[in-house]
Amino acid sequence: MFKKGSKLYSIFTGSCPKCHEESMFKNKNPYILSEALSMNENCSNCGTKYKIEPSFFYGSMYVSYPVGIAFATAAFVISFFVFNVSLMGVFIAIVATLIVCLPIILRLSRNIWINFFMSYDKTLAKK
Repeated sequence: MFKKGSKLYSIFTGSCPKCHEESMFKNKNPYILSEALSMNENCSNCGTKYKIEPSFFYGSMYVSYPVGIAFATAAFVISFFVFNVSLMGVFIAIVATLIVCLPIILRLSRNIWINFFMSYDKTLAKK
């Protein structure tokens, strides 16, 4: 399920959606905020152009909303049902989770968005 060749592999590793060999992002650490969304222009292995058209990744904003909701729901369930925190504590946990996980949410959204439009091609992968 998470093996090379699956969409989930590309989404969770941030690798090229065509060959799964190289990271799309210049820096793998999303918490270096100045470079959180800095992407390579092309894949050095297969030459895939990541920005298919100008403003291509604006569409990832539509993906970031449900991804953020998933993170907020997880924070709610964990804080309310596992730790029995008050509603104010739950609210603080949700806000803190969204702030701390924002770089991850942004990258996941871009990875999901580009994987809507590109698929793995095993002929491009390194042997």
